Amino acid sequence: MKESLNPSTSPAPLRIASIDLVRALTMILMIFVNDLWSLKDIPAWLEHVEHGVDGIGLADVVFPAFLFIVGLSMPFAIDARRKKGDTDWQLVKHVLVRTIALLVMGVFLVNGETYNANATGMPRYLWNPLCCFSFILIWNSYPKHANKNLVYSAKVIGMITLLILAYVYRGGEDEDIRRFGPQWWGILGLIGWAYLASGLITIFAKNNFYAILGGWAFFGVLSMLFHAGLVPDILTFIPNAILGGTLTGLTMGGVLTALIFQYYRNRHDNKKLTIVLLAFSGLLILLSVLTRPYWGLAKLGATPAWLFLCSAFTILAFITIYWLADVKGKANWFTLIKPAGTDTLLCYLIPYFVYATTRMLGIHLPEIILAGGIGLIKSFLFAMLCVAITGALSKVGVRLKL
Repeated sequence: MKESLNPSTSPAPLRIASIDLVRALTMILMIFVNDLWSLKDIPAWLEHVEHGVDGIGLADVVFPAFLFIVGLSMPFAIDARRKKGDTDWQLVKHVLVRTIALLVMGVFLVNGETYNANATGMPRYLWNPLCCFSFILIWNSYPKHANKNLVYSAKVIGMITLLILAYVYRGGEDEDIRRFGPQWWGILGLIGWAYLASGLITIFAKNNFYAILGGWAFFGVLSMLFHAGLVPDILTFIPNAILGGTLTGLTMGGVLTALIFQYYRNRHDNKKLTIVLLAFSGLLILLSVLTRPYWGLAKLGATPAWLFLCSAFTILAFITIYWLADVKGKANWFTLIKPAGTDTLLCYLIPYFVYATTRMLGIHLPEIILAGGIGLIKSFLFAMLCVAITGALSKVGVRLKL
């Protein structure tokens, strides 16, 4: 190409429905696979592959797909904020605030995994919904016409509630009780760290294709160096989500894909767009094949082969949905799942409320719908219920935006 591969040189494209739809489908899959713990007698390929095993199941491709989509939507979001007048510093501030929010949510939910009800003095099923309710109070996107004092009060109540929960928290086994702390960052926290690194690179790259390509290549190589044990110990203060290379490599792959997409989309050349992204997917699959013999293919090890293969899978899914929703104009086929793509974070939190509600009401499902194919249908319907609740809450002004 003789022209610079820089989307900013052309008019910005219209809103891309396929990005929201791929995000929605990924969130539905995430809720679905996260509910598989409640089932028995289901195919092993649907679940996570155990630590140390070379291979992946369906559950192992959902989280990397979400990370990739975080990067995919990033250039569009940054361009939109720039057009509203945001400076680089304002964009950096936005990234930092969003990162902190994700880290806070991730740490609170992680502590719920080792919660000790007896030591804390509060039923286990209350921890997650109280945390999630506080998140909503603090980070809800309140209507502009809402009473400022009420909004401020809601945020303060949310913050105080989290502080109280952190203070009273006790976790671990009775012989080894632990206080509240970042045991690990949780799914949301890992997203936060990867988002921080990718967001800062994307802001200062200013849609420069080669800068983004270099960033993606850097984290791809870093992933390999990390697994080869060649990263200096002096750098271990950097969170693994960044230092390990793999997770940030996923988000940077999304950013790189977005710039390629914008370039050809702005020129209305869907044929070349598809060819280039298919070629990129082919390259990623080849990289996965080449690196697998060294470090294996595993989510729990966050291996380079997992990074490359899951990136390829997500690109292929994006191309398919793009042609169906944006090119062929069939986005209305996905109306039912749209809330999972536009209010994704809220949708992610809804299962915590549903699980707590069923526990408090003493609801126990019959064994017949907790096994095999019927159980899988139940988990899918559960995911769709969470989407429906998200949509209903969005209509009444509950929209968790960061």
